[in-house]
Amino acid sequence: MQQKKIPLRKCLATNEMFPKNELIRIVKTPNNEVIVDVSGKINGRGAYISRSKIALEKAIKSNCLGRALEIEIPSDVYDRLDKIIK
Repeated sequence: MQQKKIPLRKCLATNEMFPKNELIRIVKTPNNEVIVDVSGKINGRGAYISRSKIALEKAIKSNCLGRALEIEIPSDVYDRLDKIIK
């Protein structure tokens, strides 16, 4: 019996590959909202970040989420990520 493949995604901040379920997805919805997608199912352009303080700090410093999603990331999105990572 063949095992199901685990999808890998790259953390934008650290450039490391992780299984998709170990990352946090940030989504730019079709109506240009930026939200943290805990379910991983919300429609829109997604970007992934690993669940570590170091990755979050790098993401804030380098603005890699803003560049990937081509939109300004509101500070409340970073606050929500900080709460999830703790």
